[in-house]
Order: sequence, then C-alpha cells, then structure tokens
Amino acid sequence: MGLLRHIEAVNRWDPARFRPLVLGERRVGRIRHDFAPLLAAFPAVFAVETDRVRLRPDPAEPEALTAAVALATRRLVADGAIPNWRGEWFDVVAGDDEQALFRVDRGALPRLGMRAAGVHLNGYVRRPDGIHLWIARRSPDKKLDPDKLDNMVAGGIGAGHGPWSTLLKEGEEEAALPADLLARAHPAGIATYVMEREDGLRDDLLYLYDLEMPEDVVPRPNDGEIADFRLLPATDVLALVRDTDRIKFNVNVTLIDFFVRHGILRPGDPDYVAICRGLRR
Repeated sequence: MGLLRHIEAVNRWDPARFRPLVLGERRVGRIRHDFAPLLAAFPAVFAVETDRVRLRPDPAEPEALTAAVALATRRLVADGAIPNWRGEWFDVVAGDDEQALFRVDRGALPRLGMRAAGVHLNGYVRRPDGIHLWIARRSPDKKLDPDKLDNMVAGGIGAGHGPWSTLLKEGEEEAALPADLLARAHPAGIATYVMEREDGLRDDLLYLYDLEMPEDVVPRPNDGEIADFRLLPATDVLALVRDTDRIKFNVNVTLIDFFVRHGILRPGDPDYVAICRGLRR
C-alpha cells in the first residue's frame, strides 16, 4: 500500500471550496462555502461576503472576541452544525505568528478552518537488534479515531500553554511518565498539513519530540485516553504504517518522519525522495 499515501492524504484539500476567515487584514481560518451561510445568522460576529468571512468584533479586545465567537459556536453546536463542544480553549493565531489573537473551543476549530497545534512524542528503546518504538493504542471510547494506534504521547496545545509544558503534562497524564525522564526529550522539528475531513478543515502544526527510553521504564495508561502500550521493533511499526490503516491518520506522518531521521528509511527505498519532500512541504 505504501508510505507516501499517508503524506498525500493529510495534504488533500481543494482551496476552491473555501474562503478565508479574516480578522482585520489577517487570515485566521478558512470557511467552506457551504458552511458560510450558517455564519450569516450571527451578523454581530461574522460578516459573510462572497469572497471571505470577516470577524466583526474589535481585534484589540480579545476577551470580547472570544466571548462573541463562543456564543455563536455554542449555538451552532446546539443546532448540529458543529459536531461538539469540547470544553478546551485553543489560541487562535494568524499564519506562523505565535501571538494569540483570541481563543476558540477546540471543537469549533475544523469548521472555522483554524490552525491547531499539538505535540507528539516518539518514545524509543535501542536494542542490539535495532530501535524499538513504544506505541499506544487509543481507548475504544475516544470520539476521534477510537482504538487506533498512536505515538507514545500526544496532545493538543491548549490556550496559554506551549509545546514543552504540554509535553510534560500529557506525558504524565497519558503515560504516567516522570517529569525528570520527560525532561530528556529533545525537539525533532515540526509536521504541518492541511486536510479536509467531514468535520471541516484540519490545519495542524505538530511539534515533534524524541525520547530515548530506559529499558526498565514502561509507560502505563493513566487517564483513560490510552488503552495500552506495546514496545515494537521499528521495522514492524514501519510495516504497520506501510501496509495497514491501523494507525491514527496524522501519527503515520510523525512516524514516517522518525523513520527518515533515524535512518530506518534510506535512499533507495520506494518513494524516498517524494517522502522527504512531502514531509517538508
């Protein structure tokens, strides 16, 4: 089935189906054309135009803007136009700017086409027969991709938090890993993609980290989001990514990135150049 298909899948969307969502002169999201008329029901918040949707509240008042958008999105959740209210605030930014402009509930991000940031931690063990990876299995009760395989630790970056604080929090909550061990994780770059899904547009920025784990440390489920962990040879994980769809859609990309960086994928392997280019688009 191949590896490149996963990179292509998370970068599959048609810009012609969307119009920008702007705050002042800055784009903060993308609205699908068939969703835009629903926003017209909230003229105090959204100005729906043929080529864009404008946020009306004063951008200099982030708390007022947060409250106005929350009021509208709660109504859209109640009407079934947004799948759910997550109760998790995420910062809204423009482009690669790290300055938060206001906050939106996580459940509304795809419908509004806003960027979401997260962290993904690859936990691995070096053995004489090669690298082994700790792979998590998501709880069957998860709303998104239940029972799929996942990185050892992963989570969204909530409002007011950064990648490092999120890594420490998620590592303890999801995998019961001690802070002194997590402090040895090192940044390994980012993965970005824009992907159209049923619930809207996933515009994601993932901060990637690697952590070489001691042989005697075993992650364990701690908050109910993960069902179990297993330590697998990296070559077996590579086969799972290549030949199955058992792994969560974006985790395939973070694992392929790991395989390239650690020489598990090498020049001469199928689609090697296209994979490396696709990871850095």
